[in-house]
Amino acid sequence: MGSEGPSVVTVHVTGFKKFHGVAENPTEKIVSNLKSFMEKRGLPKNLVLGSCTVLETAGEGALGTLHKVLETAIADRENSPPAQGQVIWIHFGVNSGAMRFALENQAVNEATFRCPDELGWKPQRVPIVPSDGGISRTRETTLPVNELTKSLRKIGYDVMPSDDAGRFVCNYVYYHSLRFTEQHGIKSLFVHVPLFTTIDEEVQMHFVASLLELLACTN
Repeated sequence: MGSEGPSVVTVHVTGFKKFHGVAENPTEKIVSNLKSFMEKRGLPKNLVLGSCTVLETAGEGALGTLHKVLETAIADRENSPPAQGQVIWIHFGVNSGAMRFALENQAVNEATFRCPDELGWKPQRVPIVPSDGGISRTRETTLPVNELTKSLRKIGYDVMPSDDAGRFVCNYVYYHSLRFTEQHGIKSLFVHVPLFTTIDEEVQMHFVASLLELLACTN
């Protein structure tokens, strides 16, 4: 790649399996089908789609896999030529009551699960990372959420920025991801999607593809 071209952006994605009240999680299907969908659509020259991982919908249960894939991405970057450029993690989760997509600005250091996760854990008002301080501590993404939202709206998607990722497993994973990525100089974003009965699968797949294409232009 010539020095005048955009640097490469490598995007890794995660979704979740089923959980209480959601027998079929749309993010499991989105993440499982994303590579083949993007291959058919055509990836921008400077965009690399890295790992696509489906996590257990469980706080502690998701962490082992999450850290493994995060650490693998860091190792891959360190062993790659400098042209690899930016590494971005995108985590997808479902909000079963939502009518639109939401890009999450931040995560809060609080685990208060409204129902037990898939391993039966139901914490109440406990810090996700005790060494970070109390449950009011927040971590914010360094990605331009408002700009991304505006660009996605111009394409035609019903999407909003959000400052509240809830207190369930989505927020739990996002907080850990933001903490890890901050330590390693990479970026992280959490995206809430509706059920397929609200916005159908094809539209959701195109939304995710459009988001990845926009991220390829953010550096």
